[in-house]
Amino acid sequence: MAEYTTITTEVRGRVFLIGLNRSDKLNSFNAAMLQDLAEAYSEYENTAELWCALVFAHGDNFTSGLDLADVGPKVASGTALFPDGSIDPLDLHAPRRSKPIVCAVQGWCLTIGIELLLACDVRLAAQGTRFAQMEVKRGIMPFGGATLRLPQVAGWGNAMMHLLTGDEFDADEALRIGLVQKVIERESLFDDSLALATRIASRAPLAVRATLASARAGVEGGFEAAVSGLMGPARELMNSDDAREGMQSFVERREARFRGS
Repeated sequence: MAEYTTITTEVRGRVFLIGLNRSDKLNSFNAAMLQDLAEAYSEYENTAELWCALVFAHGDNFTSGLDLADVGPKVASGTALFPDGSIDPLDLHAPRRSKPIVCAVQGWCLTIGIELLLACDVRLAAQGTRFAQMEVKRGIMPFGGATLRLPQVAGWGNAMMHLLTGDEFDADEALRIGLVQKVIERESLFDDSLALATRIASRAPLAVRATLASARAGVEGGFEAAVSGLMGPARELMNSDDAREGMQSFVERREARFRGS
């Protein structure tokens, strides 16, 4: 495994843990952290034995947002924020990841924190989490995907209420608009999130990735495009070793032992 300066990584079974680790700076994202995160996402994507990832944060806060003193000049000059050829954690540019990610947030979750959350597949928040997409209060705009994904997730009016005011909102509001799927007691957030990621990682990985790809196709390409791409992957999965194991485990009333083939 690679070593990083601003994040931690750990493997537990088939789950890859990625922890934001600048808690003394409220986990604000400087350029080094953005690069480390992209490289960790790439490590996850390229390691066949890893079937789900959990993104979380060390300390009391998920993130206070971008370290604009460090990142702002790079954005203004057009400098790339992620290493060439790496997986974009904001899922805006190729190459894109094909595996699922669970994200767990607590404390402050500001600006790029919301955008990183929106780019994940299942999103959990601790009670007491505070959110804000506050770029308009600073004379700039969100550029990590919030303007694209929040209207899809929350609906136009809900998204505009938060994007155009930059106002702070709480975990209950995040749950109401669909930004998160569950609000959990702070003490249980990591364990519950890891349990969810572990359940996902226990399922047939080829089927999980095909399901994720199909759902993405529907959201991004429209209903007809997604329909046209349904049967090919479905037929391939029907002929897989994992499908045979899934059926055999059902007959034998036991947990399936998938191998990803």
